[in-house]
Amino acid sequence: MKRHALISVSDKTGIVELAKTLATGGYSILSTGGTARVLRDSGLEVTDVSEYTGFPEMMDGRVKTLHPKVHGGLLARRDDETHVAAMAEHGIDPIDVVVVNLYPFRETVAKPGVTLAEAVEQIDIGGPSMLRSAAKNHASVTVVVDPADYGRVSEAVAAGDIPAELRARLAAKVFQHTAAYDAAIAAYLTRSEQFPAELCVMASLASELRYGENPHQRAAFYRLPDAAPGSVAAAEVLGGKQLSYNNLLDVDAAWGLACEFDPGETAACAIIKHGNPCGAAIAPELEGAYAKALECDPVSAFGSIVACNVRVTEAAAARMAGPGTFIEAIIAPGYDDAALELLRSAKFGKNLRIVDAKKLPPREPSKLLRSISGGVLVQDQDPVVSSLELETVTERAPSDAEIRDLRFGWKVAKHVRSNAIVLAKDGCTVGVGAGQMSRVDSVEIACRKAGDRASGAALASDAFFPFPDGVEVAAQAGVESFIQPGGSRKDKVVIEAANKLGVSMVLTGTRHFKH
Repeated sequence: MKRHALISVSDKTGIVELAKTLATGGYSILSTGGTARVLRDSGLEVTDVSEYTGFPEMMDGRVKTLHPKVHGGLLARRDDETHVAAMAEHGIDPIDVVVVNLYPFRETVAKPGVTLAEAVEQIDIGGPSMLRSAAKNHASVTVVVDPADYGRVSEAVAAGDIPAELRARLAAKVFQHTAAYDAAIAAYLTRSEQFPAELCVMASLASELRYGENPHQRAAFYRLPDAAPGSVAAAEVLGGKQLSYNNLLDVDAAWGLACEFDPGETAACAIIKHGNPCGAAIAPELEGAYAKALECDPVSAFGSIVACNVRVTEAAAARMAGPGTFIEAIIAPGYDDAALELLRSAKFGKNLRIVDAKKLPPREPSKLLRSISGGVLVQDQDPVVSSLELETVTERAPSDAEIRDLRFGWKVAKHVRSNAIVLAKDGCTVGVGAGQMSRVDSVEIACRKAGDRASGAALASDAFFPFPDGVEVAAQAGVESFIQPGGSRKDKVVIEAANKLGVSMVLTGTRHFKH
């Protein structure tokens, strides 16, 4: 019996070189459509699958490889006499190598304006069927789905044998690939469902990480296929050490806060340490925003992550690279050449992770996934605060300047771990209290961090005050205005306390817990 290699690929990268190696190794080449034309044009002798099966391609190519002579040649066990006899009886030759990649479904649906009919036409049927048949019988069949593997297969063929270990690895890769392909189709067809009955999550390995949260934990970074431009997963690292597990978490937290502010209105800078902002500020120019953010808590900012919502200029980079600073990573939607030079030449520049997000992420909220023991939680992303209706509930209304700080503090508080308290003044944070079990404890921490700067500051609370004690502690430190969602059974008592203290308070009606 002849030995066949069946080749049918949508991505023609490297396929001619592999086919020539297979032909030299004694394989007869079977192919279809455009792949067959490319191989023939390179001088290879190719048999059309329709000629081999004796059955024409039909229905616009939808039916061409779904035939017993194809799948029999893939699935037949070479060590089973009954299988071998059936092949001989029906004129089926063994197909020992399959090289297939699939219709570009994901690439098609990613294009704007694609219709359902266009998307459905890119659902490959014959390709996954051949891949799965070949992968099931990998004891005898070599199956290749990724052009990155062509070199290893070519080397093995040239050496005279494709080892079983390689066939097994390639087969496992096939099932991963077809599972992800089917998941993409399922996700597209259920895109209008808020929470489909089966959640299909697909991601490709971007990099193995040195370790996880701690050195004894293994970790890796996987990228989702629809990672939006402007997301951390789609960003480019321009230099420095590899981003660690904790770096990636902090970069994402910092980027989310910086992007809360419209770059067309103001420059914004967020400085993150262990998932929480230790400083955030807005200013007309980025260097001013960074300086104000750093001033909030320069001790905590040592070894931090910095995010900017505008391109990093030379002036901003000069401040970031200044004496006494140390930055682990920075993310921004671009860098001036002079800024990159300054950052790389800083005392810490050799290891500084410089992340270029290219642009800001989409402002439309997506779904967020989070794992728990034995399960996954899914929720809508807390959207960017674009507009905010404020209800004044105290006798004293906040001034225009206070309202600006209240709105700023509210955006920052959304990115602080609950219970979250943010003190803001003149467009920057002056004190942050995060992650405490009691809200008044967060107030005390924020006021202690602020010190004298608490005088005249605005306080943002991510959730309601369950008791008046938080307002009382803050007012004693000099805080003069408050923003909170309201909704507590003790709202009346809290508002009465604010009136007695002579401070202003506004309600938003929206909570921003971040657990």
